[in-house]
Amino acid sequence: MKKLIFNVSGSRKKAIARATVREGKGNVVINQQNLATIEPLLSRLRLQEPLELAQELASKVDIKVKVHGGGSQSQIEATRLAIAKAIFVFSKQDPQLKKDFLNYDRHLLVADVRRNEPHKPNDSKPRAKRQKSYR
Repeated sequence: MKKLIFNVSGSRKKAIARATVREGKGNVVINQQNLATIEPLLSRLRLQEPLELAQELASKVDIKVKVHGGGSQSQIEATRLAIAKAIFVFSKQDPQLKKDFLNYDRHLLVADVRRNEPHKPNDSKPRAKRQKSYR
C-alpha cells in the first residue's frame, strides 16, 4: 500500500515554513525539535491550536516542519499556518475542517500578506516627517 505524503508551506513576513505530512502516530517535529520541547510556552500553545481543532486527524499523521528566516514570532506564525494547511490537505480538504479552522482563526488557512513599509515616498524613513517647530 502506498503511503500518502504531502508538502505544504506557510509564510509570515520573511519567515517561510515547509511542512511534510504523512501517515503516522501524531508526532510533530519542528527544525528537528519535538513540539513538546518548544519554548516559550505561549509559542507552543500557538503551534498546538490547529492540532487541537483537528484532534482525531492530528493523531493519525506525522508532521515534520523546517522553518527559516524572519523573527521568532514570524516563524511561529508561519509554522502554525503550515501545520494547519498540512492537516487540511491530508484530510482531502474536508469542508467541515475548513469551516472549523476559519471560524477559529482565519490565519490558520490564509496567509497574512502584510509587510513592513521600507520608507515613505520621497523620504528615507518609514515614519512620518518631523514636525516643524515654527508653525
